Amino acid sequence: MRKALAALAVIVAVIVGGYWLWVEVLRDDTVDPTVAAVDVTIRQAGPLLVAEPTPRTTGVYEGYGAWIDAFDYSPNYTKPNPPHLTPAVVDDLADDGVRTLYLQATRLDERTPGVLEDPWLLAEFLLRAHERDVRVVGWYLPEWLDDGSDRARVRATSEFEVLGHRFDGVALDIEYINDGLEPEERSRRLVTLSQQIAADAGTEPLAAIVPPPVQIEVINPRFWAGFPWAQIEPYYDVWMPMSYWSFRSASSGYKNGYSYNEESIRRLRANLGKPTALVHAIGGIGAVDGVDDDPTPEEPLASINDLAPFVQSLRDTGAIGGSIYDWRTMEPPARDRMSELMSTFPSG
Repeated sequence: MRKALAALAVIVAVIVGGYWLWVEVLRDDTVDPTVAAVDVTIRQAGPLLVAEPTPRTTGVYEGYGAWIDAFDYSPNYTKPNPPHLTPAVVDDLADDGVRTLYLQATRLDERTPGVLEDPWLLAEFLLRAHERDVRVVGWYLPEWLDDGSDRARVRATSEFEVLGHRFDGVALDIEYINDGLEPEERSRRLVTLSQQIAADAGTEPLAAIVPPPVQIEVINPRFWAGFPWAQIEPYYDVWMPMSYWSFRSASSGYKNGYSYNEESIRRLRANLGKPTALVHAIGGIGAVDGVDDDPTPEEPLASINDLAPFVQSLRDTGAIGGSIYDWRTMEPPARDRMSELMSTFPSG
């Protein structure tokens, strides 16, 4: 049924010549999906965006980015409530000067029955982003199974395409440790997966979303002992440390937007043996403005006052870009402030 509807959407789009028509399928999960009891509406969504797939480059990781994970947009994870974020959020990102959206394209979870999140949603995010000149990187959190599941999901993300549009980049989120594995075995599987997805990517660049070295070398060396920096270095082109300073204690000296990230980038490059390694750093978590903040947030959140030091750390380390994880946990004033700070990046 879905393939037939997708074909219909493309055919109608070509007929109208100049506009693509979006097919919305409103599903009732109590109905057998093989039964043709589907409410289909067709609406005009915007200019037809048929394109030729463009080569992926490291340039997609430059400048200001924004993060959206499956828990914020996918009905698989937000039920019974509606998603917090819909593809319409792309307009907000574009208006705020975001150059790249980092979108979780898939999870290894029973709530994700296929190898990707809902392809219809992914397609709408992708087309809407490209219409607004926002690039999209699809990312995935591997769980180190040795049955090919992780590789299949990265490959599906890389190969996903609609009307000639595909993800502008692919990134691996390297942080999962709830696997019952010894660190040595987890590292071995990480190296193997890195080799596999690099082989699948060919000459196209890959990004590694990695724990900040300060976390796993200074604060908690047991988090992932013997992290295999040198072994995975050949397989990734851009490095994205998760410098979430809001989790750090004030006594550590790292609960601010500058020191945690600046030191992590220096350590990262030293560990890689590559002083010129391309880095796009991720700060956060989120950012509150100090006015009527939630007294019991789900996670400890950063302050709007941390953003300027964070961006300064990007400049001082020669990072190619920066972002805050994630968009939903950034209050509007913080989004505006980050937009202002990144508008002159890397100079200014």
